[in-house]
Amino acid sequence: MSGPATHDLWISSFLEAQAAELGAATNTLLAYGRDLQDFSGWLVHNNQTFDSASQDEVEAYLISCDSQGLAKSTRARRLSAIKQIYRFAFEESWREDNPAIQIKGPGREKKLPQTLDVLEVDRLLDAARQSGRNIRDRLRNTCMMELLYATGMRVSELVSLPVSSARGDPRMLLVLGKGGKERMVPLSPPARAALEAWVAERDLMQEEAAANGLPNSKYLFPSRGKSGFLTRHRFYLLIKEFAVSGGVSPNKVTPHTLRHAFATHLLANGADLRSIQTLLGHVDVATTEIYTHVLEERLAELVLEHHPMAKDPPKDKG
Repeated sequence: MSGPATHDLWISSFLEAQAAELGAATNTLLAYGRDLQDFSGWLVHNNQTFDSASQDEVEAYLISCDSQGLAKSTRARRLSAIKQIYRFAFEESWREDNPAIQIKGPGREKKLPQTLDVLEVDRLLDAARQSGRNIRDRLRNTCMMELLYATGMRVSELVSLPVSSARGDPRMLLVLGKGGKERMVPLSPPARAALEAWVAERDLMQEEAAANGLPNSKYLFPSRGKSGFLTRHRFYLLIKEFAVSGGVSPNKVTPHTLRHAFATHLLANGADLRSIQTLLGHVDVATTEIYTHVLEERLAELVLEHHPMAKDPPKDKG
């Protein structure tokens, strides 16, 4: 993907993913859009494009921002937007590298990903089981939520699953991740049960469609839309509905929040970072290390509970 004409496509695709998968707020999306349009304009002025810019060009842009007297927070936000769009482009195989990955900005406090505790996840799952116009909707909703929490899949990976991957009561699912990379993820018993129930209902639905002259779908979660499967945006709206029904703050809940909950809960119960990296489909373990705060809390608790020197010293009887 090259040429200035692709800049708008890069930006719009990135913002769509931010909205659908991460639930980014409108103000955040507007800020990202403004920052990336500014970077785009600078690139065009300097005869560069998103897919041709090197680390030197990105650094030159940041220097120009500094020379304009922009606030430290503004420069940090612009670098963050550039890093994120290039990470998105790398994962989508639009670029083979991220030219901004090694650039250190003016510094900004690193925010931990928002997650959910086990009780909140249980409430969401219960809400999914009861939400929908009919039994068919409820079985689909239950299956999607159980799979998402059991595997930590990205919502884009979930909605585009082929039905062939779900045949035969699988213990593992083959997931096609970003950049065309495949990985196997294990299924929990509740996820397997929800999957089996939904596949049976889905097949009945497809038989009815065929009787009416409609083609069969190859997707696990078919839709009559252009993509052929339930969209990320539609699922984003569904999970917000589950949050309201389940008494969980909708501001805390996005499809990506369940991915964070999956990783956080595994780490809290003894899983190691390398295993989490594999399950999440992260190319680099450094991406997974944002969850180390959970590991640090667990290790500190372990030491305080079991190390003999962590006990209160005996009181002096003299």
